[in-house]
Amino acid sequence: MSRNLTRFGRGETLTIIVDGTPVIAHRGETIAGALLATGRRAWRYTHHGQPRGLFCGIGVCFDCLVTVDGVPNVRACLTLVAEGMVIHTQNETSDERTS
Repeated sequence: MSRNLTRFGRGETLTIIVDGTPVIAHRGETIAGALLATGRRAWRYTHHGQPRGLFCGIGVCFDCLVTVDGVPNVRACLTLVAEGMVIHTQNETSDERTS
């Protein structure tokens, strides 16, 4: 008996706002998963301007930090998306630590 392991269902669609742009995500996905699905690989920049995104994927390294609904330094790899969630990428070179 052969099973196709590449087929899987995604949760219902919802809309999140990323840096002012509506993005379709799926219930049950992390913010990092939703961003990766749109082709984004970096969503934070160090004070030296180096891009950062998903690295460890388990909440240990802090490379995937974003601002969510006004709360800075949220780990995108651990936080599930929710309808209407407002996400801002972070730029450590700015005074507000968000872009």
